[in-house]
Amino acid sequence: MNSSYAPTKRRLFTGILGTFALAALTVGVAAPARAAAAPADVYVALGDSMPSGPLIPSITGPVGCGRSSNNYPHELADRLDAGTLRDVTCSGASSKHLTEPQSTSVLDVPAETVPPQFDALSAATTLVTLTIGGNDTGLVGVAEDCVRLDPTARPCKDEFTSGGVDRVAERIQAFEPKLSAALGELARRAPNARVVLTGYGLYIKPRGCWPVQPVLPVDADYLQGNVNKLNTVIARQAAAHGGTYVDLVTPSAGHDTCQSPSRRWIEGYVPTTLAAPLHPNAAGEANYARIIAGVIGS
Repeated sequence: MNSSYAPTKRRLFTGILGTFALAALTVGVAAPARAAAAPADVYVALGDSMPSGPLIPSITGPVGCGRSSNNYPHELADRLDAGTLRDVTCSGASSKHLTEPQSTSVLDVPAETVPPQFDALSAATTLVTLTIGGNDTGLVGVAEDCVRLDPTARPCKDEFTSGGVDRVAERIQAFEPKLSAALGELARRAPNARVVLTGYGLYIKPRGCWPVQPVLPVDADYLQGNVNKLNTVIARQAAAHGGTYVDLVTPSAGHDTCQSPSRRWIEGYVPTTLAAPLHPNAAGEANYARIIAGVIGS
């Protein structure tokens, strides 16, 4: 996801990404056992870094997209015995990249332009999953700006809501018509597809867990609260356009960044496994696929 943050934080996150990137290019993850489900003949996966699974081994597709062969689209295609998977998820994608090209780059890899994600759609598409909005609203950047190593520091919530205006809430509100327009275009390009939109998961439990994750209690609630607001927008637009919404917050209870490394589905500010900071790890992607498959099959 795109973000703007202080040079110290940028060095921290760039260092973490650099440490994990080489391993992510070379290390494999065992494939899960298949579960019986209705087949999807042509499955197109759309979205940002949440479904693309950056730094989870092994990389597939453009390196700058951080697309993992063990992300939830691949896991879901396996569970559904999908005849064809067209995974065009890409780190850094916002809603405009559904219909416009996206320039990607990572570390020292030259920038590469990838086609609009909707180019993967056709009348033959039978299933579409979409996870989008995190970059439109800048939520990872907000989380990075909320790091507080001093428990007596001023909460970041105060900065984002100064003057009586919640700037993050405004971004979420501005995203809704963009999503609505995108879903209308998706239906035009893939008229025979079942469309499934997912929300974003449980990143941090109520009141957080400072210093395990270095955000103050009030900021932990503010951050997850904004994730929940974004999810509400996604759910509302899914219903308005005849799609299916999948809640990932409720089934993620007990698997947020405050939990032990073996229980986390999302990594914290400093990853404990091969995954990007503040993104799902391999266990998270696999469990998201399981949850989505359960909704599709219900």
